[in-house]
Formats: sequence, C-alpha cells, structure tokens
Amino acid sequence: MIDKIIKILEEEIIPSEGCTEPIALAYGASKLASVLGNIPDKIDVCLSGNMIKNIKSVTIPNSEGMTGIEAAVAMGAILGDSTRELMVISNVDHSKLNEVRDYIKSSKINCSLYDGDIKLYIKLDGTYKANAATIEIKEFHTNITQIIKNNESILDNSGEISKLDEKVDRSFLSLKTIYETAKIIDLSLIEETFGQVIDFNTAIAMDGLDKSYGIAMGRNILEGIKEGFYGDDLRNNMASFASAGSDARMNGCPLPVMTTCGSGNQGMTCSLPVIKFCQLKNKSREDLIRGLYVSHLTAIHTKEKIGRLSAYCGAITASAGVSGAIAFLDDMSLYEYESAAETTLAALSGIVCDGAKSSCATKIACGVYGAVDSYFSVKKGRKFNFGEGLVGKTPEKTIEHVGLLGKDGMRETDTVILEIMLNNK
Repeated sequence: MIDKIIKILEEEIIPSEGCTEPIALAYGASKLASVLGNIPDKIDVCLSGNMIKNIKSVTIPNSEGMTGIEAAVAMGAILGDSTRELMVISNVDHSKLNEVRDYIKSSKINCSLYDGDIKLYIKLDGTYKANAATIEIKEFHTNITQIIKNNESILDNSGEISKLDEKVDRSFLSLKTIYETAKIIDLSLIEETFGQVIDFNTAIAMDGLDKSYGIAMGRNILEGIKEGFYGDDLRNNMASFASAGSDARMNGCPLPVMTTCGSGNQGMTCSLPVIKFCQLKNKSREDLIRGLYVSHLTAIHTKEKIGRLSAYCGAITASAGVSGAIAFLDDMSLYEYESAAETTLAALSGIVCDGAKSSCATKIACGVYGAVDSYFSVKKGRKFNFGEGLVGKTPEKTIEHVGLLGKDGMRETDTVILEIMLNNK
C-alpha cells in the first residue's frame, strides 16, 4: 500500500511555473511547433470551457504582463521547450518577447469552444508552409492523446485516456489510511518530494509578501497584523502566508511551485498554512513532513471525487487537507482528524471557481480561516451532525456528497459562469 501511495504522490505533486491551465496550453503549442519544425503560420485552438475560464485572466510568467489564451499559445509556440512539460516557459529569451507580441497582433491564433463533456480539453491545429499538424490533450495537463502531421498519425490515444490509464487506482485511499500511514511511513520515502514543496512554495509566498501582486491579499493581511487591525495570531499568519503565494502566481511571478491535484493554488493551499503552523508552533522537520503528507493526501482523496476541473473551488478541498493536517499535528485522534476535514468541507463547499485570477488568493484565505476554525471547533468537541446539509453518516460519505456536488451538481453553475465570463463586456 505504501508503494501505491508514493506513486500517487509522484503523480500528483509536480513542479509548474505559472498557472497550470495556461501552461498546459503553452506546452501544447510548444509541442505543435516542434512537430511542425518551426513556429506555425497559423494556429486554431479548441478549448473546453473550464480551460477558457482558467486561462482568460491569468498573467503568463516571463511574458512581462501578458494575459490570456493568445499569450499562452504564442509564448509556448515561440519560446517554449515542450521537453520541460509544465516548466515549458520557465527559461525564455526575453529579447524575443516583441516577437510574441507581434504574433498575437497578427491574428494568427483563433480560438473556439469545445462542445464535448471533457472538462480539460485542448486541441491545436497548426500549419507551417505546406505542413499541417494537430496536438490534442485530454483530462490532465500533460496528457497528449493525439499527434498528427500531414494526415499521418504519430500518436493516437484519442479514444482512450493515455497516461491517465497508467495512474495508480486511488479507490483504496481513505481518511483512516492516510492518518495511519502518516504515523509510520519512512520519512526517507517522502522527504525529497516534500522538501521541494517546502522550498518552492515558501519562496513564492515570500515573494508575494514582499511585492504587491494583484490585490495582494497575503500582504494585506500581514500589513493588517503590523498595523494592529488583525491580531498577530496563528490563524491570520497562516492565511497571509498561503494567500501571498497565490497573489504572486496568479499575477505572473516566474517562480515555480509544487502543484497538487493539477493545481498550483491547491498545492500552495495544502502546504503553506501547514508550513506556517509548524514554524509558529516550533514543530520539528519530521512533524512538518508528516503534516504535509496528511494535508496533500487528504486533498487528493477528496478532489478525486470531483475531478480535475469544476465549478467547485479546489482551494476548499485543499483547505480540508489543512484542517486535517493541523489536527494530526496537534496529536488529535483519527476521529478528530476526520471530523476537522469534514467540518471544513461542510462549511465551505458553496465557494465557486470562476476562473484562475487574483481573487483565488482571497478564496484561499477564506479556506485557511475556515480550516483553522474547523480544527478548533473539533478540538473543543464540536462538529456538524449527520443530516446537516452535506454531512453524511461518516466523513467518507460526506466526501462522496462533496464529489456529487462538485462533479454533477455544479455543471449548470459551470455553464453559467462561463457564459458570464465570455459575454462580460
């Protein structure tokens, strides 16, 4: 079982520079250019609604402030290195950014909406002189399912899920399994992964606190603490640290993060509050690594029921991981750990995802506040009862209910959000 868990962590916790949706698009565009052997003369882009929603307002890293679909495509096609996957535009020649801007202005990129049911879908059709090529990505950010050049199939897994089929089955995961393995797992198996989480995600959070990115939610809270508006307490410091990372990432900071569940915001939400909690509580490095293990796996287990992209805000499933992790770090029982995570989900599951952008940082702050409140309520022996809203007979049943809400119940919400965003003039 431990071997399977390690494999899941390897699949889920990976580095990315920039928001994963525009970076996935840049990755596809870079791959298209490499198949054609040159920068395409024209690119037709077909994207699922969730992809459009999460690309539309995000600043692309290393682009000097460019945002949106065309910028992601042009950066990938002209400056990207597809061999680096989600780090595709992490090392670009800034002297060529004017070439990127000219490419965007030339109207060589045309975008349309994919009308299928796949939430994460990218298709790029490009031409260079007499050559034509197609790249298709499905279900998760680097999962290329089809490559065609001049009507000849180079790769065709379009009827399958390709790499997704190779992923470890997560059906064995449970909150009980996560809690119990966290106490006994050999730290040498997870130290490297979570060491990167600590280093990468801390660096971007510190950058977010140092500079004014977007609405600067993390810095706002920190300034409020210094000015006496907020208390200098655990809850506010955890929220400030976590949201600062998102401030930076959503607004073009070129520093990489370790993602979780296909999302940098979720990766930062799972990790940064736990890092700050351990710092302020003088917890050991071993405690921190085990706490991060609990937080990430709890989020992965919960988010698996919803899917990669949804109208359900992923920061909330990540916050459930935080609540469970700090309960674990406080030596609370399995029942209390489960109850802390469940209480967070029951309290915050109405928060919607209306695309990746600056306001993600404020939602992360709300999630962290809710996580700490849920943990403390359970510490005082208080929790929601069966039948109150989404709360099931067991925490696992509550997670199933959250999955139904996020995957099925919010389909129409997703459609309405996209319509608003596309027609917002």
